Amino acid sequence: MCDSRYSVHIGKRTTINLDAGLTAKARTVLGTSTTTETVHRALEEVVRREKLRSLAEWDLGGLTPTGLAELRRGRRFDGP
Repeated sequence: MCDSRYSVHIGKRTTINLDAGLTAKARTVLGTSTTTETVHRALEEVVRREKLRSLAEWDLGGLTPTGLAELRRGRRFDGP
């Protein structure tokens, strides 16, 4: 039987120097409670913003909401 207290996945342990004031500000902005959580959330946010920036650069060839509706016509979604 596996004790769940010992099944926590740790990606990578490392030592880094952080600006305490900047970390505290980021913790407030992100609504996090620990330094680890703050760093993880900040990294997630950087990756999310890059994905959004990349999507904004897509050339959709003048696709409009009406054109998108036309492309979707006939599709079925059998999800929940």
